[in-house]
Amino acid sequence: MLSRRPRILFVSEAITLAQVVRLAALATRVDRQRYDVHFACGPFDEVALLGSGLDPLPLFTIDRKRALAKIDRGERLYETAVLERYVDEELELFDRVRPDLVIGDFRLSLAVSARLRRIPLATLINAYMSPFAERESFPVPDHPIVSLLGVERAARYWPKALPVAFAHFVAPLDSVRKRRGLAPSGGLLEALVDGDFTLYPDVPELCPTRNLPANHRYLGPIPWSPHAAMPELGPRFREDRPLVYVTIGSSGRYAALSGVLQAIGELPVNAVLATAGRFEQIDTPPNVHVVPFAPGSILAQKASFVVTNGGASTSYQALAEGKPVLGIPSNLDQYMAMTAIERASAGRLVRSGGATPSALRAAFTELLESEALREGARTVAAAFARADCHERFQSWLEEMLGKNERNPRHENASPN
Repeated sequence: MLSRRPRILFVSEAITLAQVVRLAALATRVDRQRYDVHFACGPFDEVALLGSGLDPLPLFTIDRKRALAKIDRGERLYETAVLERYVDEELELFDRVRPDLVIGDFRLSLAVSARLRRIPLATLINAYMSPFAERESFPVPDHPIVSLLGVERAARYWPKALPVAFAHFVAPLDSVRKRRGLAPSGGLLEALVDGDFTLYPDVPELCPTRNLPANHRYLGPIPWSPHAAMPELGPRFREDRPLVYVTIGSSGRYAALSGVLQAIGELPVNAVLATAGRFEQIDTPPNVHVVPFAPGSILAQKASFVVTNGGASTSYQALAEGKPVLGIPSNLDQYMAMTAIERASAGRLVRSGGATPSALRAAFTELLESEALREGARTVAAAFARADCHERFQSWLEEMLGKNERNPRHENASPN
């Protein structure tokens, strides 16, 4: 038997930019002398993989715009027929690549397909979505019913509605599992972490857990910044004014931007707005510079604070530079991330449904003036700095595959 390098297959859902780039960031740094790396995902803006050296294998993914619209309406993303197609395509992919290890990000069907082929699966998911996360309650996302009932009334019904909602969202997956001879997932949160291993791109100081199983591991935040030049702000930007970095990413609500821009226009600040390529024309006040993509880490380093959609991607980018975050979340994942950040006194949350210019102006003023928020962000930055995700990931790969390098599991294995 000829020896070969163990094959690692990274498989990402491609609804949001974060799902693609954080797996790509891990894959890019894997030692190619020791491992054979493959990457598969649905179509996405080429900036996601620019400079990564990855040649992605095509994989069916639901339409991104329709998926984001479903999230805004509080609808579930996947129906049974779609997940069945996901599983079938993944099985075909496995039979072509013959991986020794699969690593997935928000590709819930992998827990079915990888088990059918008996391939070890590692699932990447933020710790605040784990069933083992320390939490007092779940925040109320901006479901359409909130606009009808109001936040306070919706919050009273939310604890009773949540189990029903979670069961509704996971039902198609459990249907697929039953058809394929597998046990039910156990619930939505359990489905999100399902795998032989679960990897958290977090630190326990920000997202603590309880009774964590031995096969769950904190990696630390996975840094990523697009390959983009630092924008020339020009002479109209006064050098004595603080800088604010603004981006709603690939999944933030566009409607919230008007209030953000109006509030910034009334403050003595400079601002850079990165659109993530979602729109080309937007009316802005004179103190706002617009670019499609920006070197987020550099801008966060220079900024006094960062305005995000509340999700972990850009929020963690800001916190890594010790800068507080103003999050304007809409979906549950974003609310969970911002709840953790507020708990750490490293940022402020303004609901997207209540992101009026006056509410945002008050939050911006606090972020500019609050030493407590700056200190909270610096504390989180120190915790991030102690957690090298690439070093920890490499160490985990050594544990998983290092001992098997001379005897890969699929050298002569049947694809059945």
